[in-house]
Amino acid sequence: MTVRVRFAPSPTGMFHVGGARSALQNWIFAKQQGGVFVLRIEDTDAARNKPEWTEGILSALEWIGIARGSYEGPYFQSSYAGEHRAAAQRLYESGRAYYCDCTREDVQARTGSQYAGYDGYCRDRGLGPGEGRALRFRTPDEGETVVVDLIRGEPTFENKLIEDFVIARGDGSPVFLLANVVDDMTMGITHVIRAEEHLPNTPKQQLLWDALGVKPPVWAHVPVVVNEKRQKLSKRRDKVALEAYRDEGYLADAMRNYLMLLGWAPSGDREIVPWSVIEEEYRLEDVNPSPAFFDEKKLRAFNGEYIRALPVEEFIAACEPWLTGTDTIAPPPWQPEEFDPAPFAAVAPLAQTRIAVLSEIVPNVDFLFLADPLIDEAAWTKAMKEGSAELLDAAIAAFDALESWDAESLKSTLEAVGAERGLKLGKAQAPVRVAVTGRTVGLPLFESLQVLGRERTLTRLRAARVRLV
Repeated sequence: MTVRVRFAPSPTGMFHVGGARSALQNWIFAKQQGGVFVLRIEDTDAARNKPEWTEGILSALEWIGIARGSYEGPYFQSSYAGEHRAAAQRLYESGRAYYCDCTREDVQARTGSQYAGYDGYCRDRGLGPGEGRALRFRTPDEGETVVVDLIRGEPTFENKLIEDFVIARGDGSPVFLLANVVDDMTMGITHVIRAEEHLPNTPKQQLLWDALGVKPPVWAHVPVVVNEKRQKLSKRRDKVALEAYRDEGYLADAMRNYLMLLGWAPSGDREIVPWSVIEEEYRLEDVNPSPAFFDEKKLRAFNGEYIRALPVEEFIAACEPWLTGTDTIAPPPWQPEEFDPAPFAAVAPLAQTRIAVLSEIVPNVDFLFLADPLIDEAAWTKAMKEGSAELLDAAIAAFDALESWDAESLKSTLEAVGAERGLKLGKAQAPVRVAVTGRTVGLPLFESLQVLGRERTLTRLRAARVRLV
């Protein structure tokens, strides 16, 4: 038997990080088993059925390493409407489903509770299909439904506690529960690896598999992903769009490494490991069923480690979209023709050790490509203390007289200027840094001045001195 797994997202306009984790888990499992990864787009909600949203799913999958052409699909759930209706008809004709004309208000009136499930009123009324009549599955009155789950063991559900659930609406259109089962049957899915939130539906789906005469798949429900308050990640409340992390400058390798740690860990005490190690060591049965905390701070630290591990040439290439304004949400504050790759290459090794996401490269190097620095007014106020004007005067004169414009000469010169005024280097360089870069923090100052050059450095120092008049 060939293992076949599926990833079945809805085109919702954004790609949830929890969905990305499920996709990776299915992808790895299929590769380990020599099986097939199937992509199915559950597009039956017309309001969500937009080509650009499907393209967003394909693009996001490709970014995390699931390349187009390496999987089967994408299939579209809407293409199987005929199979869905045929399955509903089979269940009705076999007596495993019946029509019901009860409204929610009817059920509430009979049970006296707005929270009570369906009471089976129409089970034996013998209703046929008709306008406004939903088709309900006839759940067995006795026995249990045992879900064999690779992660959770054998969750057991008493059939008498499962209401006769709707499988087709009053207009004849099948609901998600049935459509999902029929799609998996049609596509020969052998293993369903999905989020824990789907577990309550699983006994109903397993009953449908049995009623349609097909052996159910092997189930594996991975832990729900939660925020720091241990609430399920919500797109209305939390930063959950994979695209947002990509566009901010998270590396794909860092993201997929971190996502795979949500409920699972590689051997030893290490967490940052090559993808090849994850592919070799990951086991569904080793996944912890407890909720998995999506810690954005930890992800950020992960990403910083991955950035620092890049060869400098790869780091430079990775930064290019943010520096040139291509493929980024926020263009840099300079025109494309103002960017010069040579000075950036000179400071790249310094910047690489200081940023955690690639988008942070822009404020670290903008002073190199702007005619004038972007002055942070709070930084200006903090740095320009009493005596700063005189210090700048002395620094300008000393720098202008330097024979060699290199970092070491610049440092020793400013150190001497500061010492004459009873200032340590850290205090002496603050006004110079803000005058030249616009900020109190950034790349090493003297290496920055060396790359910026004598003329531009002195021009900025003189402009700052005029501002202090």
